[in-house]
Amino acid sequence: MADQLQNKPTKPRSNSRVIGWCMVGVVGMFAFGFALVPLYDVFCDITGINGKTSGRYESTETAAADMKRTVKVQFLAQNGPDMPWIFRPVAHSVEVHPGEPTTMNFYAENPTDQDMVAQAIPSLSPSEGTLYFHKTECFCFNQQPLAAGQSAEMPLVFIVDPDLPDYITKLTLSYTLYDQGEPTAVRRTPLETILNIAMINAREYTTAIDNG
Repeated sequence: MADQLQNKPTKPRSNSRVIGWCMVGVVGMFAFGFALVPLYDVFCDITGINGKTSGRYESTETAAADMKRTVKVQFLAQNGPDMPWIFRPVAHSVEVHPGEPTTMNFYAENPTDQDMVAQAIPSLSPSEGTLYFHKTECFCFNQQPLAAGQSAEMPLVFIVDPDLPDYITKLTLSYTLYDQGEPTAVRRTPLETILNIAMINAREYTTAIDNG
């Protein structure tokens, strides 16, 4: 009986040790999760995986356009969570010659009753093409402000590198538009506009699939 009484106080101490290790594990996992995003970005920049495109392209020499070859570039646009803008490419696709600069515009409209700022994030597929798709000008390089009810056409100038592998005949450039304003801001969008946005997005998606 005396031995049992002596052993009882060790249980709280053992439990405290377990709780302590659990807390260390939770903190460690949280820190790893925080570090994972920038590490993953670096990994994508190096390998081109996940279709992340590079920043502004500045060529030191002008490559001759390959007029004997054409590559189809398809454009997609979508909104991030809680982003009420109307956002779409002016054209769904374009045929380009590698090495030839091409301009494409994207239409954006802020249908809310408040000024907003947006940031577009690009993605390219197949991911192997990211090393050969160069943006010389892009609205995605900077945040894009639009006043309440304002609309604008945002330009993209790109070059498909002549060294693009021959087996890649089509590239799909997709932009996701994110709200960069205060998360607590309450913006009112008319119901009719919300329905129109949904219909436009559905029509854009259907057309893109048909053109695929």
